[in-house]
Amino acid sequence: MQGSRKDAASRKPYIGAMDPLALYIHWPFCLAKCPYCDFNSHVRARIDQRRFRAALRAELAWEAARLGRRPLVSIFFGGGTPSLMAPETVAELIADARRLFAPVPEMEITLEANPTSVEAARLAEVRAAGVNRLSLGVQALDPAALAALGRRHSVAEALAALESARALFPRLSFDLITARPGQTLPAWRAELRQALALAADHLSLYQLTLEPGTPFTARARRGELVLPDPEAAAALYEATGEEAARFGLAAYEVSNYARPGAESRHNLQYWRYGDYIGIGAGAHGRLSFGPELRATRRLRAPEAWAAQVEARGHGTEEEEVLAPATRAREALLMGLRLSEGIDAARFAARTGIALAAAVDAPVLGQALAAGYMVRTPAGLAATPEGRLRLDALLAALVV
Repeated sequence: MQGSRKDAASRKPYIGAMDPLALYIHWPFCLAKCPYCDFNSHVRARIDQRRFRAALRAELAWEAARLGRRPLVSIFFGGGTPSLMAPETVAELIADARRLFAPVPEMEITLEANPTSVEAARLAEVRAAGVNRLSLGVQALDPAALAALGRRHSVAEALAALESARALFPRLSFDLITARPGQTLPAWRAELRQALALAADHLSLYQLTLEPGTPFTARARRGELVLPDPEAAAALYEATGEEAARFGLAAYEVSNYARPGAESRHNLQYWRYGDYIGIGAGAHGRLSFGPELRATRRLRAPEAWAAQVEARGHGTEEEEVLAPATRAREALLMGLRLSEGIDAARFAARTGIALAAAVDAPVLGQALAAGYMVRTPAGLAATPEGRLRLDALLAALVV
């Protein structure tokens, strides 16, 4: 379902329950494509910063026209590599969002960056533009691992970027990739301690997986790349929680660890199945209009997306009204990733289906008996043992 500017302006915004929004802004360009990455990212010899800035601002204004001045809890610049955006683009989008919506006090504004010297040199400008939380793509603190992953920064650059970001930003998160080929438990513990000692606010952990169409998948098929077996990967994952705890970080989501109060408010909006706008090439969103919840998706190709924004005010490729069963499935898949679990009352209000009706009762009984799930005062949660097996558990549990 696609609409024009006129359509957007004529639709009545959702006033009945002014739930807060999160805003995701996608910058689809990178200096190089990592061999494991299947994100919507593109390498260009030249990027028309002015054109893409204008398109992002126009698409944001189009969404605001149909949503009304709803509370805004967070802005997240993701990619791609958003630290390659001109700082004035970041500043103008933040200013637009503040003007078009109702920002909550101390609104979280995150930008993803890589530790290359080119990007690190821009951190002060990004901070001045209004970003108050940096997410740094360290990925590894081992030279051989960085080379194998196709990363363009060195260990020294990563450590320098962590120290610089720590001094500039009130809040700092960093990413690491685990279950890499040849990774050992002692080396991983040492790597974690080194990073956490510099930036012990928030850690996002990603297990290396073979995504369709990536060079890593092709290499694995040829026998040139072998990932750790599930038992070894689980040991690395368990070690992550142990080392994070040494620095005061707790697992609040399957792959995310934070000090109390340092949790990603933006990502919590996703996991709690709240509304969020997604603008930019390939961005997704979930938006309430009265009793409807719509899934939005933008055109993936950056130039095609920009051309459609210029012609119609938005780059929407698809907008679908989600059925209650789809809502319930999505809310379960997201919410059970959280250590806090799912609030049954909010789940029913958001999906139109009772939590008990959305899960397979016999499977839930078995999971409760095995200690993989637990009933909470609010609803239902996976235990640490359950989150370790979450993919298999969800496949059986979700109706």
